[in-house]
Amino acid sequence: MSWFVTNTIAALLLPPLSLLLLLVLGLFLAYRRRKFGWPLIVAAFALLWLASTPYVAEGGLHLLEARTTPLDKQDADAIVILGSGTYFRAPEYGGQDTVSEAALLRLRYGARLHRETGKPILVTGGKPLGNALSEAQQMKAALEQDFRVPVRWTEEASDNTYENAYRSRQMLQAQDIRRIYLVTHAWHMPRAAEVFRRAGFEVVEAPMAFTTRYRTDLLAFLPRADSLRDSRIFVHELIGLLWYRVRSIIL
Repeated sequence: MSWFVTNTIAALLLPPLSLLLLLVLGLFLAYRRRKFGWPLIVAAFALLWLASTPYVAEGGLHLLEARTTPLDKQDADAIVILGSGTYFRAPEYGGQDTVSEAALLRLRYGARLHRETGKPILVTGGKPLGNALSEAQQMKAALEQDFRVPVRWTEEASDNTYENAYRSRQMLQAQDIRRIYLVTHAWHMPRAAEVFRRAGFEVVEAPMAFTTRYRTDLLAFLPRADSLRDSRIFVHELIGLLWYRVRSIIL
């Protein structure tokens, strides 16, 4: 299934579009069958409000992050850092594509882990939007130029986490490397670690960017745009985990 088709389906299932479609359906039915339309309108509004509140959105991410823990003193043979999008045509970098904000957080932690362990780094990420420079190439440039950390392997053909795992395995298998530090966001780690293990790796989880809060007050219950993004991430990860389970059964 192509990247475009997969992400089109995802957009229909994830907030906010899924909730907006539910709201449109409710408005349509309200003119035809009021007893069916208004409950849908109220449900869509309530779910959109909840999905936009920090308390609910962060609670969802905490459920995912509870399935992993910060890195302990375990050893591994290599560091694998997963890509996370592109900052396209960055004006401050001469109009060149470079790593996204989320990817930069992963690189920062990966660079620190390399300095602490001395293990070689593999970066993985392709060109899901057809951009000229793969995510892996962007990550390699950022690590070597900005963090002064060498990158030994670049995997540039994958468009999703599943492909990240299996294509990275193909590259590292030739080096007889099976045990890896896996670097990605804490909310992404449950899904990423599962598919990397199924690809044949022994995974030492190295999650980063846990969801934290200074304090819980009234503002935690008021809608915010970034909380809607967090809810989208939560639902996306749940769907991804379910899909991998179904895929493993089918195959």
